[in-house]
Amino acid sequence: MALLETLTDLAGKVTGKTPVADVSSTFDHVSRTVPPSTLAEGLTHAFQSEKTPPFGDMVSNLFNQSNPDQKAGLLNNLMGALGPGGVSSLLAAAGGLGGLANILPAGGSVTPTQAQQVSPEQVRVLAEQAEKKNPSIVNMAANFYAQHPTLVKSLGAGALALLVSKISPPRS
Repeated sequence: MALLETLTDLAGKVTGKTPVADVSSTFDHVSRTVPPSTLAEGLTHAFQSEKTPPFGDMVSNLFNQSNPDQKAGLLNNLMGALGPGGVSSLLAAAGGLGGLANILPAGGSVTPTQAQQVSPEQVRVLAEQAEKKNPSIVNMAANFYAQHPTLVKSLGAGALALLVSKISPPRS
């Protein structure tokens, strides 16, 4: 099946025009076919849409489904996007995020072991606060998770529909 047909087929499935039973396997095919940058564009679109849960909720869900290395990678990317001192000031403004200041290293990298100590709720609040401080966090998170398409499936059919609608060229 050509890429356009696959994308159109998946978009139809997740928007309710055809059964949803094989959306996951179709998405697997599509995610292997498009470059990560294209997948990231679709993720950014889904993260910013009013038709999906808030960005913080979606990132928290993805974090919850991630393995320790992926959790550390996301946290390190968030910290990097906030820049020097950004995490400290963000944590101070958010009341420490329930002890998160004691887990995240000042200026260093988060290890997988440290990342395991961070709750999805803390990530939700951190992502919400980071998005307010630096909206490019959304693109960073999309680029990070585009490298892990298996996790993207955990966003659900609605978010996948938006993602696919963004990366699928219009039918002529």
